Amino acid sequence: MKQIPLTAVLIFLIFLAGCDHKVTAPAVYKVRFETSKGSFIIEVYRDWAPNGADRFFELVQSGFYNDARFFRAVPNFVVQWGLNKDPKVTAEWSQKTIPDDPVKESNRIGYITFAKRGPDTRTTQVFINLTDNARLDGMGFAPFGKVISGMGVVANLYSGYGESPQQPLITAQGNEYLQSQFPQLDYIKTAQFEQ
Repeated sequence: MKQIPLTAVLIFLIFLAGCDHKVTAPAVYKVRFETSKGSFIIEVYRDWAPNGADRFFELVQSGFYNDARFFRAVPNFVVQWGLNKDPKVTAEWSQKTIPDDPVKESNRIGYITFAKRGPDTRTTQVFINLTDNARLDGMGFAPFGKVISGMGVVANLYSGYGESPQQPLITAQGNEYLQSQFPQLDYIKTAQFEQ
């Protein structure tokens, strides 16, 4: 039996490490967010938006949201997060877009949806609707889950800065920018799967 050279094995393993392995989430799963304001739980339903549910699962699994700031909080509209504390991590994930999902559920109060800036541009940013935002449905924003506990915490996340934090600066500088310029922002301590 012929032996495979070690260099060939190493090249194959490096190739595998570089491949994007698609994560498939469970049909239904829960994520507990421990925040500076308290905790809330999101239940995700893969049949609502499979691409969104899979990506959210992958982000939580990787610890991406830990120590992330709720950088956009607009009363009677949305609270948004999803830029990593480390600009290098944000840059890496910004290249990993996912295809849009058809909108099966409306953007109701408490429903979570990926942010996007055009077709098939979703990456890591998500928002929770603070009111019924049905107008977002026709714009292709597909909810993939909802808050099942702690909506009072979500509604009371610090909103004094509104939309002032600049996303390009968050992307470039991470939490260093947010902590120096917007110190009162609430943040995620941990995001973990719950039974």
